[in-house]
Amino acid sequence: MRPTPMRVVSGIQPTGNLHLGNYLGAIRNWVRMQDDVAASGGQCLYFLADLHAISMPHDPAELASATREMVAALVACGIDPQRSIVFNQAQVPAHAELQWLLNGTARMGWLNRMTQWKDKAGKNREGASIALFTYPVLQAADVLLYQTTHVPVGDDQKQHLELARDIAAKFNNDFGGGSEVFTLPDPIVPPEAARIMSLRDGAAKMSKSDLSEMSRINLTDDADTVMQKVRKAKTDPEPLPAEAAGLEGRPEAQNLVAIYAALAGTSVADVLARFGGQGFGAFKPALGELLVEVLSPISARFNALRGDRAALDAILADGSGKARALAAPTLTAAYAALGLAR
Repeated sequence: MRPTPMRVVSGIQPTGNLHLGNYLGAIRNWVRMQDDVAASGGQCLYFLADLHAISMPHDPAELASATREMVAALVACGIDPQRSIVFNQAQVPAHAELQWLLNGTARMGWLNRMTQWKDKAGKNREGASIALFTYPVLQAADVLLYQTTHVPVGDDQKQHLELARDIAAKFNNDFGGGSEVFTLPDPIVPPEAARIMSLRDGAAKMSKSDLSEMSRINLTDDADTVMQKVRKAKTDPEPLPAEAAGLEGRPEAQNLVAIYAALAGTSVADVLARFGGQGFGAFKPALGELLVEVLSPISARFNALRGDRAALDAILADGSGKARALAAPTLTAAYAALGLAR
């Protein structure tokens, strides 16, 4: 059942207070993939993982609001709902259905080894939700449902894709009857998958959960706010080095240089060739101006879209309808393979 054209599927949890890390770490690469895959005759599906979100304590109203806000962010950053399928899991019941069917194939030992389960459950595993434990099976369903050929993954998601492939291979072997019910998706490691750190602590990832607003650049920040945050970003007293090796042991300096390189579409070496030997008094204004140049159009579009609930709901409804149609044949094949009458 492997489709001939490339089909890419990726999801993102709907979180509020979207920031520079979300953009450079994931969304910008989605826009690039949309263009590259479409040019080759393939297809991209991007979904809001609202079913995954309920594996942890959450506020229902905030989840609904954050889901729409994430749609606004994707479109503002360049995702085109006419070229890519944009939807949320909850409007495509096949995700939950296939997860249940795959639960019979997944093994407790496989899930117990998942590092995300260990990290998120912590020491209170008895108090964690079943949804958190079976989270990787839903992730497998998310991609197997669409006969996905490729999944973009970072280092923290490689284990999950490997599990999805293991589940698919075992299901095909046990129930395929000589045919391939599920395509085994291959990983794509996005280029320049920037890991953006806090502006107040170069050892901590930029996060909306940080209590300090000064730790992150939000997509809603205006130009003055961006410049102020960059100006007050934590640094050290030394000038920038001429080579990347000189950034070792200087996490804040390394982070700011990495942000500049990612925004400019260049290398850290090129940034240091330009700014090496200069202090942060010269570098920070240049970084702030580049941030404003890149983010201002996105911020303007995002702020305009996020208040248009009808338009955002229409995007999700249209994308979910397309996703349901694509998912139907695979779900039907899975039911039939298991001997379940529908």
